[in-house]
Amino acid sequence: MKQPIVECIPNFSEGRRVEVVDEIENTIRSVRGVYILDRHIDPDHNRSVITFAGSPAEVADAAFEAIKTAAGKIDLDQQKGEHPRIGATDVIPFVPISGVTMDECVELARTLAQRVAEELGIPTYLYEQAATRPERKNLENIRRGEYEGLKETIESDPTKKPDFGPQKLGPAGATVIGARAPLVAFNVYLSTDDVAIAQNIGRAVRHSSGGLRFVKALGMLVEGRAQVSMNLTDFTRTPVARVVELIRREANRYGVSIVNSELVGLIPQAALVDAAQWYLQLDQFSPDQVLENRIFAAMDSEERDEDVFLHNISAGSATPGGGSAAAFAGAMGAALVAMVARLTAGKKKFTDVEERMQEITSRADILRDALQNAVTLDAQAFDSVMAAFRMPKKSAQEKTARTEEIERATHVAAEVPLQVCRDAVEVLALAAEVAEKGNQNALSDAGSAGAMANACLQAAGLNVKINAGSVSDRESAQSWLDELAQLETQAAQAGKALSAALG
Repeated sequence: MKQPIVECIPNFSEGRRVEVVDEIENTIRSVRGVYILDRHIDPDHNRSVITFAGSPAEVADAAFEAIKTAAGKIDLDQQKGEHPRIGATDVIPFVPISGVTMDECVELARTLAQRVAEELGIPTYLYEQAATRPERKNLENIRRGEYEGLKETIESDPTKKPDFGPQKLGPAGATVIGARAPLVAFNVYLSTDDVAIAQNIGRAVRHSSGGLRFVKALGMLVEGRAQVSMNLTDFTRTPVARVVELIRREANRYGVSIVNSELVGLIPQAALVDAAQWYLQLDQFSPDQVLENRIFAAMDSEERDEDVFLHNISAGSATPGGGSAAAFAGAMGAALVAMVARLTAGKKKFTDVEERMQEITSRADILRDALQNAVTLDAQAFDSVMAAFRMPKKSAQEKTARTEEIERATHVAAEVPLQVCRDAVEVLALAAEVAEKGNQNALSDAGSAGAMANACLQAAGLNVKINAGSVSDRESAQSWLDELAQLETQAAQAGKALSAALG
């Protein structure tokens, strides 16, 4: 099964003292199980970005140590640079990569934010998927006024009150922590030193000023050249190529051109493949036509995760069992939904549903990861129940502790498959939609997606019912059964829509 991997991309307000960045990087590197992937230092922005990855707990520990080191080395009362900032460690995003859900990254962000506030005395704000207020989802809103403005208003303005920590700033400022999807940090340089042109283009392309969705952009002067600095927050819905072409057209209005562009940190392979497909007009292109992808697939085929999983199911042990199999079926259904959506997007015949297919692709990928992660979670939940039953029960105290632990573990064992049921119903609804609106050459695949989702719901539902019958808390048990009944009704409606689309 997939090893849980989280990516973390902290931004530090230091890009001129390399020795300070080195010390922060060494702090991160010292945490066992964490791997440095990239480092980007920008003297003009006076900012550094260090990308690392690993298991969730280790990544969170490394992030904490990095914040602690940066707080002792960076004084925002002295720091100046082109890039907006409110903290020595300005922003800490967690990104789910493998075997980890977005919800788990949200919890990781909130736990770290509380720890930083309590142990380091640094005010922390939550953003993106971890935001506790709608207006704080957008990082720009939190950063508005920068460190200097926040220092003046944090104590008196209730809208500036941090999510955790003191309502007062020290020289380390505040830190923004959150969870988000993969982001592409991307800069485009223009053939002019007129920063006003870059600022105008920034306004034209960024979503907040009426430009492209999922694009944040600023115009600034870097090394004597006008630069459009951007964060592309969802390249699957606003591709890199589309952004570059809009900048090119806007630049032509001012009689300038694009000189070159640069990446800040890392970019998902899918974003580059998408750009190549667009520019080369490879309408029938498939990612498995990339030589390296084909080689890696061939190498992995010797012992695939699913082969190991099926062997483990048949081995005669209690786990993985029916709950894990249910989640795996749901993950296959979500993968098939994404497949049909991708076979639809980019085709001239389906331009009217292009944006919706991009949205479905993104959501189906998230559901697939969540359901695949639930394969492991379900087995772990059942193992916890069995471990509780094996607890000693000689004394009255031991009996009480054992009973309480069995109850707690059984609650988890019911809640995991209930979430799988929720995801399965969503997959089924998406299958019906791609069957109706998507590429009709993949109609049978949409139907198969629905069948997998239906099997997932039925199998996971059995696990909810059996665990609901085992707990003492009848109120919780009834709430699970009531929700399951509602989900089964929703599934029946989606199933009818799918059948109608299949003809």
